[in-house]
Amino acid sequence: MIHADLLKITQEFGSPVYVYDSEKITKQYKRLTEAFKKVKHLRLHYAVKALSNLSILRLFNQLGSALDTVSIQEVRLGIAAGFEPGKIIFTPNGVSMEELEEAVELGVQINIDNLLILEQFGAKHPSVPVCIRINPHVMAGGNTNISVGHIDSKFGISIHQMPHVLRIVENTSMNINGIHMHTGSDILDIGVFLHAAEILFDAAAQFKNLEFLDFGSGFKVPYHEGDIETDVEELGAKLTKRFNEFCKSYGRELTLAFEPGKFLVSEAGLFLAKVNVVKQTTSTVFAQIDSGFNHLIRPMFYGSKHDIINISHPKRNKRFYSVVGYICETDTFANNKMISEISEGDILAFKNAGAYCYSMASNYNSRFRPPEVLWHKGKAHLIRQRETFEDIMRNQIEVAL
Repeated sequence: MIHADLLKITQEFGSPVYVYDSEKITKQYKRLTEAFKKVKHLRLHYAVKALSNLSILRLFNQLGSALDTVSIQEVRLGIAAGFEPGKIIFTPNGVSMEELEEAVELGVQINIDNLLILEQFGAKHPSVPVCIRINPHVMAGGNTNISVGHIDSKFGISIHQMPHVLRIVENTSMNINGIHMHTGSDILDIGVFLHAAEILFDAAAQFKNLEFLDFGSGFKVPYHEGDIETDVEELGAKLTKRFNEFCKSYGRELTLAFEPGKFLVSEAGLFLAKVNVVKQTTSTVFAQIDSGFNHLIRPMFYGSKHDIINISHPKRNKRFYSVVGYICETDTFANNKMISEISEGDILAFKNAGAYCYSMASNYNSRFRPPEVLWHKGKAHLIRQRETFEDIMRNQIEVAL
């Protein structure tokens, strides 16, 4: 997409608006499959929570992807997008047995990360295939807010509790067909990830009838020019070698699974917003846009930094701006950032807006959530309408007071 295409999209669909490039998504998917081409059985489960639009899910279905889901609603979205239940893994956290029962009825792969739930599920459904999610107590990423492998994490069953797991499996005679781990997002050190993989291999060796090993994901993408990213080619070469060695010692060919979300869709997404006003204070020049953390919460929530480009006037001289929103809270997107000189009405493009952006949007301040557009084969396709006031009112019930 070039700037003229993006500006045309804002003219046609208004602002703010999310735009996703299907070609970039496809390229990232093929890059990951190519990195692990020497694995006999590879399965990529796209992490629905990253971006759950039905059209995006259908694109992944066409690419041959499977799905990683964390709620029964995401499971149903996957089925609605055409995925076979057997290609969906359900990895919830802190849900009740009732939600797991729904997943059983829908026929998806169950992944359990709680000893008590594992025992209850095994006693009731000993023949239903179950994957076990372990916590290796290894952090492969640098941000504790998005790492799930540390010892105090609520995710997974501690690797130190494997004797309990084995006793439950033996007592219930349940069917364990997979072992899973996830160390969190933004993997920086491949060596640390491979260390965690060894822990997974050791755990897997204690089960006789496995079909797959799921290594989670968390591949880091670059957020600005010169930023570091996970070298998936290096990881592919090193993990493939070790995985094939494990399969040989295990005595059967297993499937190597990943659950990429951000890696597949982050760079494919742009968030376009219009500058309402430029405000000069005694120390700062604010560019205030027609959006806020109700639409893009990651900078305030995670401290993430999204590159911002003035696509209306990209060649103007650069000045320092603090880009902020219209929410009645502090909603800062960037502090003192060099951006091409901004005028009221200019369109700013936020990069890396494909993952955990629209999916975390809200109606805070009773603002409408924006539309979503898929750029596919040189054309813009509206894949979600902008909300209206009727949407805000739809589920509210007036009572006589």
